Amino acid sequence: MSSTLEGKPPDPAPARASFEIEDPKSEPFVSREVDLGQILEIESTPDQQKKVLVNLLPLMGVCYMMQYMDKIALSQATLFDLREDLNLRGQQYSWASAIFYFGYLAWSPISSYLIVRLPMGKYLTVSVFVWGGVLMCHAASKNFNGLMTARFFLGVAESAIAPGFSLITGMFYRREEQPARNAIFLTKTERAIAVQRTLVNKTGTMDTGSFKWDQVRLCLRDPQTWLLVLYTFCVNLCNGGMTSFASILINGFGFSQLRSLLMQMPLGAAQIVFLIGTATVATLIPRTRILMMILNTLASMIGLILVWKLDDDNRTGRLVGLSLATVFACNIPLSLSIISSNVAGFTKRSVTSAMLFVAYCVGNIVGPQFFYESEAPRYPTGMKVAISGLALAAFFLACLLFYYVYENRRRDVAYGAPAQLSEEEELSDPLRWTGTPELS
Repeated sequence: MSSTLEGKPPDPAPARASFEIEDPKSEPFVSREVDLGQILEIESTPDQQKKVLVNLLPLMGVCYMMQYMDKIALSQATLFDLREDLNLRGQQYSWASAIFYFGYLAWSPISSYLIVRLPMGKYLTVSVFVWGGVLMCHAASKNFNGLMTARFFLGVAESAIAPGFSLITGMFYRREEQPARNAIFLTKTERAIAVQRTLVNKTGTMDTGSFKWDQVRLCLRDPQTWLLVLYTFCVNLCNGGMTSFASILINGFGFSQLRSLLMQMPLGAAQIVFLIGTATVATLIPRTRILMMILNTLASMIGLILVWKLDDDNRTGRLVGLSLATVFACNIPLSLSIISSNVAGFTKRSVTSAMLFVAYCVGNIVGPQFFYESEAPRYPTGMKVAISGLALAAFFLACLLFYYVYENRRRDVAYGAPAQLSEEEELSDPLRWTGTPELS
């Protein structure tokens, strides 16, 4: 029996609006299977939304953990005679650390373009496999040249991971969830649920598949882009030194080689405490992300001052200082969430992410060069540069905060609050996908 009233034709199927799928081979990650009608019509349950999130978080979390492990492995290897075995002299160890970021820097612009043009899931999957293969090649290094080669291509392989995950976070998580999270294996319905959840972000998730040069120009004219770039460069002057020389610093406190390795556990514990604390505050209290980032940066600056100024016999105080000195790393998920939620347009976000990772690379290249072998194990020049970098990073964060406050007020007066836009307006008006998001 017909489900419609007799004599009345059935209602026409809802209109479907697709986004940039003219070339099937270059269909964007979301819009190839999920169209406007499905997104607006779908009614998801809490269990379905939970499944979407559960599928994404473990994959990104494991990859981030492995990235951190391979970054500190070089520093920890110095405790087991890496420099002696490979006959590293002078600043060669610093350059072995820095060359990784030359590879990262060289491939980041290309990766930014490929992330937009290629299916993101497949591109990131290939990148992870290549990364693992190059990492295993480190075991075959016999001298400085071999280590430099392996480290360079490791940077190339890793350059897609963090920017790609940042874009995924922006595509599938609401603004208030992003500080605590930072969809490859979702079904068609689950992809629709994922996109629908992020309509409130007002930063665009369906303009993938083509590289938009107008968004590149918007990115280069945006003050927040350059403030984030300057912050990233300055904070990584410290990161480059701490990542490469933390083990050597701890060994210089007077601990044995094995105990120096174990004494790095408090550094990780401090990061966990600050990460959970600041991410929780930033998630629960609106517009506190930058304040939390300033807090982490200043805590690290105080920690480095303790390491630099305390006497050699105060091992406990210097270890506490070194533990605090690394908590600025907790700003990474917060800064990535700023890009995801405050930069509108997929191309603009991609280019902004690439610029930040360029600054990240340059900072990590420059930072270790001030840790002179002749000044080991206290490295006073390196400490001064790292402390100065953190102070400047806090300053640029404060400038960014004031800019956001100003821009919020200007935008609200000119255009009204963004919350007034409906989901249908967000998806139906293409200009909304490259406009100004809610800054927070």
